[in-house]
Order: sequence, then C-alpha cells, then structure tokens
Amino acid sequence: MTTTTNRPTTASSFDDDDYPAYTMGRAAEMTATTASFLRALGEHRLITPLRSEGGHRRYSRYQLRIAMRARDLVDQGTPIDAACRIIILEDQLEEALRINEQLRAGHPDQQPPAAGT
Repeated sequence: MTTTTNRPTTASSFDDDDYPAYTMGRAAEMTATTASFLRALGEHRLITPLRSEGGHRRYSRYQLRIAMRARDLVDQGTPIDAACRIIILEDQLEEALRINEQLRAGHPDQQPPAAGT
C-alpha cells in the first residue's frame, strides 16, 4: 500500500487519544459547541490544539472530552473562565492523589503527617 502524503499513517494513530485528528468545525460538531467556544477554551488555557501546516487548529479526542466537561459546566450556569479553572484544579487534584497513592504504596510503613504538623 502506498500513501500520497509524507505523513506516516499507522493503526496506532487511530487508538491515540492525543492524536490531533479533528478540525475545529468537526470538533465543534462533536462537542455540540461552537468554534468560538473552543477558541475561548484555548484563551483560558484549558486546551491547546495543535496546528496543521496551514495553521488550522486540530483537536484530539482527549481535548474533546475536556471541552465537553467545560460545556457541561457552562450549560449549568458556570462562567467559562470559572469552568476552565474548575477543570484544571480537578485534574491537578486527581494527579496529586494519584502520586500520593503511589508514594504510599512504595512506603507502606510510613504514616502521613498528622494534621497541623
């Protein structure tokens, strides 16, 4: 099989949640939002789409899931800047809890410090 582009295409690209496969129009359609909503998420640094050679935004499935989380919060009445901050903080907390759990698993005999020390 030959390809007409210089980009390698592999089956793993289809399985990669971080592969920037979706144009802005398609991303807006898939997330039931608008292009301006997606641009606003970028302005608030919630998601940063990659750019095609022509400078067009390209979104991954992972980024679309984050956009849908923001859309759900905005639909509930949360201002977009607050929605972005909430999602960022939720993700930071999740990562901190994951790291904490890994550290505890590596040192089962250590007790966490007492509150206030």
